[in-house]
Amino acid sequence: MCKGDFQQAISFHARSLELCRVWNLRQNVTSFALHFGHALALSGQVSESLALLEQSVETAELTRVIGHYSLSACMLSEVYWRADRDEEAQALAVQAYARAHETKEHGIRAWTARLLGEMHAHGDAPDVEQAEAHYQQALALAEELGMRPLQAHCYHSLGTLYRQTGQSEQARAELSTAIDMSRDMEMTFWLPETEAALAEVESRLPSAAAMRCNMEMECPS
Repeated sequence: MCKGDFQQAISFHARSLELCRVWNLRQNVTSFALHFGHALALSGQVSESLALLEQSVETAELTRVIGHYSLSACMLSEVYWRADRDEEAQALAVQAYARAHETKEHGIRAWTARLLGEMHAHGDAPDVEQAEAHYQQALALAEELGMRPLQAHCYHSLGTLYRQTGQSEQARAELSTAIDMSRDMEMTFWLPETEAALAEVESRLPSAAAMRCNMEMECPS
């Protein structure tokens, strides 16, 4: 999943879910159904994933097993967002974040913070300040916990946000870091998008030669 190979993830989780049902491993069914549904959503099969994830949230709420609800709610929130159900998505993400904070599930809190950043950055009325705050919080948690794939995603998100707001130097720095980390971890699925964003930013920046020329004109000998 971290590398963006969603079809492989779908195949793995579908097989695992089938085996859990054959062997009546009820405790594992919810977990594999959750990840199977999430993989389907990330591959673009949003409608197919909704029933699986909604059932996972309901089961997690009933069983009250630590970690199940916050993770399930975070994943379902992302799917709602991809299905353009923005109000439901944001409300559920806030719940997931609060539950993860309450149960000290800092990794899930980090992923949910980034998701909230995405919602604020790309909604009908983007809130740049809130988006940046959530991205920075997610990045700080990811760095503290050693969650390098999430760090790469946060750098990509921050770079994209800065590009949209005209902060070209900051955008170049964040996107360059995202590219380096993605290559290092072989997260190739997201590389073309990030590289294209960086190329667009760099095309807007003055060249080194032009900068030297401007400096010479401003500071004659």
